[in-house]
Amino acid sequence: MNFKPIVTEKAVMKIETENILTFEVDKRKTKGEIKKEIEELFKVKVDKIHTSIRNNKKIIYVKLNKKDLAIDVATQLGLM
Repeated sequence: MNFKPIVTEKAVMKIETENILTFEVDKRKTKGEIKKEIEELFKVKVDKIHTSIRNNKKIIYVKLNKKDLAIDVATQLGLM
């Protein structure tokens, strides 16, 4: 796993309200690679991925399909 979950108050709010998971990833990873890896690892369907570079780190926001709940994935990761 080449990404680590971000557990801030804002990230937890996104999980609960918008079905979005937030991760820090390697800057060289593409959206396609990230999407494939997350879908295979957690057995979910990814709708969208938004990226942001902050403090020389790549932050991704992963919007899951309505039938897959971000809170379930967060529980799997031990975040909730």
